[in-house]
Amino acid sequence: MKYVVSWVPRPNTTEESAARSLQVFGKWTPAATFTGFYGRVDGQGGFAVIEADDPAVVAKDVAPFVPWFEFAVYPVIDIADTAAIDTEAMEFLASVT
Repeated sequence: MKYVVSWVPRPNTTEESAARSLQVFGKWTPAATFTGFYGRVDGQGGFAVIEADDPAVVAKDVAPFVPWFEFAVYPVIDIADTAAIDTEAMEFLASVT
């Protein structure tokens, strides 16, 4: 399964706590497969595209950074799959009288 993860710094982040988060990040080894890992150019967070068979793996990768960042994790599917599902749904809706 693919996930898009976004994060922003928590409002109470200080210079010292940001330095600590970077220290932790330097020692961190993710369990999931990161196919994209991006920082926002404004310095206010970032995005990752992750693949993992078990959502617990994604939770494990996010957990060490919860003290410093607020996360949003979205399970996603390829747009071709979304289009096929939407087409099927529209056909179903059209068949209901």
